Amino acid sequence: MKRSIVTAQFPCDCKTVWDIVTDNENYSWRRDLSKIEIIDEHQFDEYTRDGFVTHFEITAKEEYREYGFVMENKNMSGRWSGIFESRDDGTQITFTEEVQVNNPIMNLFVKGYLKKQQANYIADLRAAIEGEIGEHFD
Repeated sequence: MKRSIVTAQFPCDCKTVWDIVTDNENYSWRRDLSKIEIIDEHQFDEYTRDGFVTHFEITAKEEYREYGFVMENKNMSGRWSGIFESRDDGTQITFTEEVQVNNPIMNLFVKGYLKKQQANYIADLRAAIEGEIGEHFD
């Protein structure tokens, strides 16, 4: 499995970050998605702008602390874990993604792909939080 970890800080409370990340009904802040279909309280499907679908099953959901799931599509399978920590200056998140790809050639590029996807996700999340709290931050 290939692993990628990203950590970021946000100048707001943990509830704000948690609510945005875990609300699968409100995904418009994510540039990479065209839709999310909620199957039940533990399963959902994400569709990219190109219509590519990934299936998710929630494995952990401890409010304001941990969110996790397993995921699978035709190219890969893996797991994702998000840890949310309240700090004096806001919230710190640590997202860990581990995947195994089905194509050995893709295995050569997956770590870079994951890093890019995580950077885009954090940028989108930062913009969503900025809109939520109504101020600019770095």
